[in-house]
Amino acid sequence: MAHGDVFLAQEASEHLAERLSGINRRFERGLDLHSREAVFPALQPLAADWVRTGFAWDAPSAIAGDEALPFAEESFDLVTSVLSLHAVNDLPGALVQIRRALKPDGVFMAALFGGETLRELKTAFAAAEAEVLGGASPRVSPFADVRDMGGLLQRAGFALPVADMERTTVRYRDLSRLFADMRALGETNVLTGRSPRFLSRRLLAALTREYAERFTDADGRFRATFDIVYLTGWAPHESQQKPLKPGSAKARLADALGTKELPAGEKAPR
Repeated sequence: MAHGDVFLAQEASEHLAERLSGINRRFERGLDLHSREAVFPALQPLAADWVRTGFAWDAPSAIAGDEALPFAEESFDLVTSVLSLHAVNDLPGALVQIRRALKPDGVFMAALFGGETLRELKTAFAAAEAEVLGGASPRVSPFADVRDMGGLLQRAGFALPVADMERTTVRYRDLSRLFADMRALGETNVLTGRSPRFLSRRLLAALTREYAERFTDADGRFRATFDIVYLTGWAPHESQQKPLKPGSAKARLADALGTKELPAGEKAPR
């Protein structure tokens, strides 16, 4: 599959645009959180007016934002983010702020790395450092599980929360290309517990050998996993569907399935 920083971010932005276009609604005021300048055109037609926050190096024309949103409550009816929220220090707090910035019945949709992203690199680094240095230091940022992210949406006060994941495997001719893509994405190691040492030739050779032994295909290309988690949540509104109360069903599932209902704990006849 094709490489790269633009490929991954572009794919995620197009998925978001496709999902949002399926909502039968015209968004008036949108807030985009840290999506890269190169992929924002895929999102731009979805709202009449946009405010963007971004890193100074990526979007100098945008409002410079950190992890505190400088906006009043209920300012936007759409909030988007492409491959950036996994890097915030306080994701639960960021989600709460996003929910507050949404107008009632406004929608939040984001794509972020999660799950088993870069698991091959993490495993190979640990093995190489154990061999060369006698121990391992954190080299790859931890990524949240898709089930945990669904729970975070709910805790932040979103209605109708949904979290799902799509996995992409990128194949590289050599590890230098993977490292170049990570730098282009801004995904280099920023962990406070990382090793202060530079990557020595001996460690790089051990890393390449471990990676090749464990995670290469028959043609010698290196595999790299990227799990992109898509989050969707709505600001609560009285018009939205509500879950039914337990015991309020008017029909029995057993009748619909044409089976006999048994009391809890009773074994079915053989």
